[in-house]
Amino acid sequence: MRQAQQGKEVQKAVGLLPRVGALAARAGLDWFLLALVGMIVLAYLWPQVGVDREPISLGDAANYGVSVIFFFYGLRLSPSKLKAGLSTWRLHVVVQLSTFILFPLLILPLRSFFAGTEQEALLWLGVFYLAALPSTVSSSVVMVSIAGGNIPAAIFNASISSLIGIFVTPLWMGLFLTASAEGFDIWSVMGKLVLQVLLPVVLGIVLHRYWGSFAERHKKQLRYFDQIIILLIVYTSFCESFARKMFAAYSAADILILGACMAGLFFLMFGIIYGISKLLGFNREDRITAVFCGSKKSLVHGTVMSKVLFPNPSMAGIMLLPVMLYHALQLLAASVIAQAQARKAGINASGE
Repeated sequence: MRQAQQGKEVQKAVGLLPRVGALAARAGLDWFLLALVGMIVLAYLWPQVGVDREPISLGDAANYGVSVIFFFYGLRLSPSKLKAGLSTWRLHVVVQLSTFILFPLLILPLRSFFAGTEQEALLWLGVFYLAALPSTVSSSVVMVSIAGGNIPAAIFNASISSLIGIFVTPLWMGLFLTASAEGFDIWSVMGKLVLQVLLPVVLGIVLHRYWGSFAERHKKQLRYFDQIIILLIVYTSFCESFARKMFAAYSAADILILGACMAGLFFLMFGIIYGISKLLGFNREDRITAVFCGSKKSLVHGTVMSKVLFPNPSMAGIMLLPVMLYHALQLLAASVIAQAQARKAGINASGE
């Protein structure tokens, strides 16, 4: 009876999301960011709904959804567009090294400052997890387009980053998630990621010639599907964390400080990559592509990989907190910067 009442309350709250989204759009806010916050609130109010496996397991549903997301991602990967971006190899090196080497190396020395308590160590691990993730795909390309950057190179780097991350992110995390402490087995994780992520992507690429146009025509609807699965993963992850009181040791001030640090990390990376691009003599279009692709991190990969990398489900909420904060801040900051770059170059909002 109690479960049925909770289910009705959750459905009622979820039903409000479209109306909240419409109001947010009028105010110039991204509905998806508000929905992420809404999922955390729902998880706080009704954690048991996401934890229980009866009558259905939301966590299992999210797992199947992940594979579907990456299958359609592979369908949308155009080999011709990837080939078009191959020529600017120095740009690709800067973006990939920034994403997978520079980011983690900036966070690595800070570990000693978070060694006081287990809660502090978990928070640092969450930030390091963010640093080890691949770049975004769609939002990077959109921002590069708005600012007037090298779009073929942006598509190439964002796509390749996603594939590289399937292997590099677990390797970085394997340095700190030991088998004795967290039940972390690098080969088991690699196998799960290959089956759940890489295999659907490869299958999608193989079928691109047949169904690629279908995926492109319906990319808006597929994007909504992606977002729903991400929201479901966020909800179930935070349900586990709240049910086990994983956030009890963190205050509102701690979250605000973490948010400020994530904003600082974004602008630091943006500045470093811009400086490197200037030193290497990149033209304006390549500089724009480098800074937008190299400074961003993927919420999709963060939520997906958290289900595989962290065997203890209650950890996932804490691991995702820095990723979600960074995601929100990078969208806001990158949007402002992209629009400013477009105005400076006399480009309209569609990137033309």
